[in-house]
Amino acid sequence: MMKTLLGGMSPRQFLEDYWQKKPLLVRQAVPGFTGVVSRDELFDLACDEDVESRYVRYLPDSPGSEWVLERGPQTRGRLRGKRQPWTVLVQGLNLWVPAGDALLHQFDFIPQARLDDLMVSYAVDGGGVGPHFDNYDVFLLQGIGKRRWQIADQEDRTLVEDAPLRILKHFTPAHDWILEPGDLLYLPPHWAHNGTAIGECTTYSIGFRSPTAQELGAEFLGWMQERICLDGLYADPDLELQDNSAEIGPKMIDQIERMLAGITWSRKEVAAFVGEYLTEPKSHIFFDPPEKPLSRKRFDAALKKHGFALDARSLLLWNETGFYLNGEPLDFDPSDREALAALAHHRKVAAGTPFSDTFVDLLHQWHEDGFGHPATDHG
Repeated sequence: MMKTLLGGMSPRQFLEDYWQKKPLLVRQAVPGFTGVVSRDELFDLACDEDVESRYVRYLPDSPGSEWVLERGPQTRGRLRGKRQPWTVLVQGLNLWVPAGDALLHQFDFIPQARLDDLMVSYAVDGGGVGPHFDNYDVFLLQGIGKRRWQIADQEDRTLVEDAPLRILKHFTPAHDWILEPGDLLYLPPHWAHNGTAIGECTTYSIGFRSPTAQELGAEFLGWMQERICLDGLYADPDLELQDNSAEIGPKMIDQIERMLAGITWSRKEVAAFVGEYLTEPKSHIFFDPPEKPLSRKRFDAALKKHGFALDARSLLLWNETGFYLNGEPLDFDPSDREALAALAHHRKVAAGTPFSDTFVDLLHQWHEDGFGHPATDHG
């Protein structure tokens, strides 16, 4: 797929010339692509209380031309509406559909630490979510039907007040394209875009994580809170009588400043935080251990015969401080580092691959926890 995904361009060239710089339209990036779920399967997911979904419609004849947003789970009745154009969006398709997970990881030429999820939107004729911009990169892959995309690199990002969605108040498109099944559009952050369904259609969106400095700072300080250990106790044996007892004196502030100066961190702490933070599952994600986990002996046989794959919900990343799985640092044998790095990169190991006993022990524990599966169980 990679030969056509970027229109014959190498990933290296794409990163140099387009990534976070300018849009790219690729006709027939995935030839013959019509999606990874049927309409009925998509609707079933939208109606599932465990799946994150949104239903959007626009009421042009209502006062103020209102946008309506309904968060899931959806109802079948809502998904049969015909009076006004509407769209239903299902997040995290990669967590529920193996083919969706495989599609998401076709974009691993971007580090997995930046990948967020695969979203699919279904729309009836005229449906869309209005002109808007995202703070992150996105690839838009057309499934069934056609969608008209209008885009612009505009500075005016004023939003419609009180709208349930981030709708641009003023939108002046600079490019206008109609995407057909298998066509792909890449947009850098902050590019305004408006997609409108031409007949029934689906669009698959590959989104990326772009945490703000504020988010990272707050999360890091929370992470540090559990790890700092400051010695000493506030004391003032040289306390002097104050004219005003309500004043917080400068000597008190000086001493507290010196005590707090003990809060320090190094690159090692930052790297460890990043590993845990970027692999931490989202709050709605839970792992399902197998009802009857394989014994260590049977697991070893299954591993040799079928190989092993990480669960779609699992994220295994590594950096200079070690390996991190689902928000936790890994305790592993240093001799297994190369095997772990290969598993993290490919998210699976082939049948018959020779591994140390310590590595098989680790994979067996992940099997019992639901973090990964022998390939036959993984599908």
